[in-house]
Amino acid sequence: MKIEIKNLGALKQAEFSLGDLTILCGKNNTGKTYATYALFGFLSYWREAFSIRIHKEVVEQLLSQGTVRLNVKRYSDNASRILSEGCNAYVQQLGKVFAAPNDRFKDTFFQVKLEQKDIRPVQVTNRIMSAANAELFSITKDRDSSDLVITLLVKKESVDFPREIIEKIIGNALKDVIFGHLFPNPFIASAERTGAAIFRKELNFPRNRILERMSQSDKGINPIELLFEVYEDYALPVKTNVEFTRQLEAIAKRKSFISEEHPDVLSDFADIIGGEYAVTQKNELFFVPKANKRAKLTMDESSSAVRSLLDIGFYIRHVAQPGDLFMVDEPELNLHPENQCRVARLFARLVNLGIKVFITTHSDYIVKELNTLIMLNSDKAHLKRIADDNNYRKEELLNASRVRVYVAEESLIKLDGGQRRTKCETLIEADISPELGIEVKSFDTEIDRLNRIQEKIVWGEE
Repeated sequence: MKIEIKNLGALKQAEFSLGDLTILCGKNNTGKTYATYALFGFLSYWREAFSIRIHKEVVEQLLSQGTVRLNVKRYSDNASRILSEGCNAYVQQLGKVFAAPNDRFKDTFFQVKLEQKDIRPVQVTNRIMSAANAELFSITKDRDSSDLVITLLVKKESVDFPREIIEKIIGNALKDVIFGHLFPNPFIASAERTGAAIFRKELNFPRNRILERMSQSDKGINPIELLFEVYEDYALPVKTNVEFTRQLEAIAKRKSFISEEHPDVLSDFADIIGGEYAVTQKNELFFVPKANKRAKLTMDESSSAVRSLLDIGFYIRHVAQPGDLFMVDEPELNLHPENQCRVARLFARLVNLGIKVFITTHSDYIVKELNTLIMLNSDKAHLKRIADDNNYRKEELLNASRVRVYVAEESLIKLDGGQRRTKCETLIEADISPELGIEVKSFDTEIDRLNRIQEKIVWGEE
């Protein structure tokens, strides 16, 4: 999957491809967050709001004849056009994604491109659509057929909701058949997560808006109506992250595939935070340190590292599914260098378990540890010896071909395919090799500068 961006925040023109592990590096205010939020927003919009357009005649045939067949190949052959329509519609929503005025994005271009060879509709699907405890219609596709078959399961008179809803349901089913395996389910841990952990009970966006609106008016206001307003005060990733944090007690009742099949990953995470999160029968959230299991610390009593890893820990234990896109903005927040390295190894393990990981980072420790995992992924005897001596496990080692790294920086590029090069903010892909790992010059430049200064301080008089 390749993402092309123009005129989005600091990014004048850029493109990047999604790897199994994708890393964005660079100085502050160079566009990393814009690229991250735009990708998260698109994947959320595509899954929740965009639907392939279905002709009204399809619904009428379903209701009159009881069944209708849609040729999946006809739609998959037009996948590029459908995807372009979805991207264009998404651009109109960027104001809501970034909680900013719409005219700020009037010149923004955002497109996702797929290789036609990757568009392979699923072979089999079978789902039942229900309402009010009644099965309304089925949507099926057999392995030996190119048709998606929609069959009415009740009398036409029993279908009492708008035809547009039926069109959307069918369009969504068709979208899942064609694109479902190509667009991962995103989860994001935003850079605001540490504060959200402390104030999660207070961060009730709908309630806050109701109180604000009621305080500004002497007239009677129906609070229920306010709940259905579109709130644009917070960027979508932040709002989504905060809502996840607010619902941790309910989320704790679920189990991820990692919790069921790979409990050693949970043990590794517990070692990083030095304990475990616990939800009581009264739906109270605590942190229980390993050093004193009788202690129960609230989030404001816990360390900043415990708070910054809270939703990451709950995602891993209760939510994660293979094929997800796990996005973490600045995973190094509040972490000692040792734990930054351990988090890097955790990310590598998740990648090898089938979860795509996307991070933005300023941490040289994280990048260097990922380098180590790439360089140790070899059959050479001395590298195996180094891995064993330093407790690196095979499940943590990374194949360089699965990693994509981009540096947000100012560079000379050709705008819109022109001949003249212009200096502007963009994303430059970093070189990655199995032998040398990832090359991120911006980190090395600053480290070299500090080393030179310190050498002069120590040895300057000799």
